This record gives sequence, structure tokens and C-alpha cells, in this order.
Amino acid sequence: MISNNVVTFTPSDPKNIVNLVGINDANLKLLEETYDISIVENGNTIQLSGDESTVASAVAVLNALDKVITDGIMISATDVISASKMAEKGTLEYFGELYNQVLIRDSKKRPIRVKNMGQKRYIDAIRQYDVVFGMGPAGTGKTFLAVVMAISAFKKGEVSRIIVTRPAVEAGESLGFLPGDLKEKVDPYLRPIYDSLFTILGVETTSRLMDRGLIEVAPLAYMRGRTLDDAFVILDEAQNTTHAQMKMFLTRLGFNSKMVVNGDQTQIDLPGRARSGLLESEKILANVEQVKFIKFSFNDVVRHPVVAKIVKAYEEEENQ
Repeated sequence: MISNNVVTFTPSDPKNIVNLVGINDANLKLLEETYDISIVENGNTIQLSGDESTVASAVAVLNALDKVITDGIMISATDVISASKMAEKGTLEYFGELYNQVLIRDSKKRPIRVKNMGQKRYIDAIRQYDVVFGMGPAGTGKTFLAVVMAISAFKKGEVSRIIVTRPAVEAGESLGFLPGDLKEKVDPYLRPIYDSLFTILGVETTSRLMDRGLIEVAPLAYMRGRTLDDAFVILDEAQNTTHAQMKMFLTRLGFNSKMVVNGDQTQIDLPGRARSGLLESEKILANVEQVKFIKFSFNDVVRHPVVAKIVKAYEEEENQ
């Protein structure tokens, strides 16, 4: 680390300092790790030292965060990560726009907003198109935001039910060796979907709506032969669908319905030489109106910074 440049940052309002630095200085530590600089809180100011260009970038991020805090928004680690990535891409000036709209409030009344421009494009596409494909690595928020939009549409009365499904493909494990009936065998594969529902609606509300058939979480095979009218339908882990399964699923779309298809094209677990329906769909449906493909990259990952680095490292190794 080069420490020949020292800059002092002063928040626009002294009250902002607590949220800006985070619990146990967690936000500052994230910035230190991201920019390889030293950051110290000094009462109502923050001192940054290191390479001139990286310090300047960190100060720009602090300014952007300070502005949204002044607008009454509580920031967290994901906001720091998003601001840093937008600074890297030269889009930091649009950071504040991400907070202009609350998508929904979770079970604890906390606002849920998009975290980066990739997520904003995804949300805008879901609002505009009948069928949206979200393609990219884990940690980009594809499944969670799809569930958010489904619940929002349900609460507004735009649809009467939510259907979430995924193929029960064995990723190195065998369903046959798991205990219980088919539902108990498949439920672990659907756990990320349940987690999203529980976060947004709470366990009791989710269970009540599922008991009434207003929310359905089921394996992809259960979709065969159905026409899904007046529904918000989400297909998760779509990279593990075959050509026939993807065609079957997409042709279930009924009137007044919307479909979101999510998958990571680098995590295909299909056996043998089976072709991924997700990869083929991009070629087959490229010119179909009301179908939109949104691609995420490691830059859109909103988990801990090291996760994005891990994803990038794997992508680079696979491209060699």
C-alpha cells in the first residue's frame, strides 16, 4: 500500500457519520479492502491514506453514500459494494437514482431496492416484457428480485397466484439417497426460493398462502400439461432444463401472466451430452417480441467483494 497521499472527508451532516462508517467500522473496512488504502474515523471526519487515484475513488464513493444517507436512507455493506462497482464503471453519478423507488417492503418493513444498474435493467425488463430471462452468476439477485416482483404484482392484484419452479437436477448428489417422499426429497433444491419468500413475506404468511394454493413452489415436472393463467411464474436454475423442458415450460404461459426465467450458464449439471434449454433459448427466441434477455456479470454480484473476485477468477480460468 502506498501511503503518500492523505485526504480528510467530512460528511455533509455530522449525524451521517454513524451510518457512513457502519457497525464496528464495517463499511470503512469494505472500502479499505476494495481500494487497498487505510481509512480511519476521527470523530466527525474520515481520514483516507494511500495511492492518490484510489483515495480519490474512495472519497467519491463516500460522497455518493453521504448523499443518500442525507436523504434518510440507511445504508449497508451491499450499498458500499454497489457504489464502489459503479465508481469502477464510471456510473457513480447515477447511484442516487437506485434509491428513488422502493420495490416492496420485507416482513420486517425494511425497504427493498435495486442495488446496481444491472438489477435496475432487470426490474425494468420484468415490468415491460411478458417473458424475461435473467442470465448470470450467483449473487446477482436474480431469484430474489424475481420473487420480489412476483409478490409485488400479487399484492397489487395484477396476478392471482405465484408459481415458482426449478428442475430437480442432481448436482453431484442423488435424490434417491435422500430420506422422505418426493416433496421432502425435492424441497432442499427449492430452499433458495423458500428463503426469498420467507424474507419478504415471513414464514407464517408464506405458509398460509401456500396452503391456499396462492403460492406454489414445485419441481418443473409438475408444470407439464398446465396452462398458467393470471400468474407470475418463475423458473429458477434454468440452465439445468433440457431443450424439451424449456419448450414445455415456456408454452405454459397463459393470459394475464408473466414469466421470469433465471439461470447461470456456467453451472450446468445436466447429465451426459444433454443440451441446456437456457443456452438454446437465447438463439431460438432472440427475435421474439415481448421476450427480453438480461445478462449479469461478476460486476453485478452484490455479495461480499471476495465473492465477485472468486466468480471472476473462475470465469477467467474457464475461458483459457
